[in-house]
Amino acid sequence: MENRNKALILIDIQPDFLPGGALAVPSGDEILPRVEALAAEFDTIVLTQDWHPAGHGSFASSYGAAPFSTTEMAYGTQVLWPDHCVQGTPGAGLALPAHVADKASLIIRKGMNPAIDSYSAFVENDRVTTTGLAGWLRERGIRDLTFSGLALDYCVAFSAIDAVGLGFAVNVDLEGCRGIAHGSVQEQLDAMREAGIRLIGSVDTGQVG
Repeated sequence: MENRNKALILIDIQPDFLPGGALAVPSGDEILPRVEALAAEFDTIVLTQDWHPAGHGSFASSYGAAPFSTTEMAYGTQVLWPDHCVQGTPGAGLALPAHVADKASLIIRKGMNPAIDSYSAFVENDRVTTTGLAGWLRERGIRDLTFSGLALDYCVAFSAIDAVGLGFAVNVDLEGCRGIAHGSVQEQLDAMREAGIRLIGSVDTGQVG
């Protein structure tokens, strides 16, 4: 299929976000058949990959704190996560069929600055540092984006909302997403609708904690 002005953005489909991983998204593995089907429909595919150095500032272990507590960073309140997607570890790899990963034109690695977490594919959590993805897409004439991946209520939603703000037409394929927590999934679904994002299909929130 020829979609020269369109791209599929696959967010953080990595072993550490799948069942059994360090920061598992409930039923995260269930998106893989849909992701594979979506990949067949697009000429341009971009992958994002959480890629943290050991001892990252968003890790609870860096403070001796409980996972999912919060701390204040220079850019605001930060959720403290279990150690995950540490550079070079198996959990930080890609959890995609080889033919899907091989089709990707670009991989954006995020969360590499030890002092700044990064949910969005476009802008890190300080809301200043950009990844360069917007410029890469614009230079190729790509204006229409479809998002799929993990987790819906964090990296997918942050990426999609930022994309709208940058002037892209945005779709989120909900069958190709799963979220971490029911409350935050609902909140981000509302936020995405408010932003004018087209939500395709439905997400199974019954498996969300």
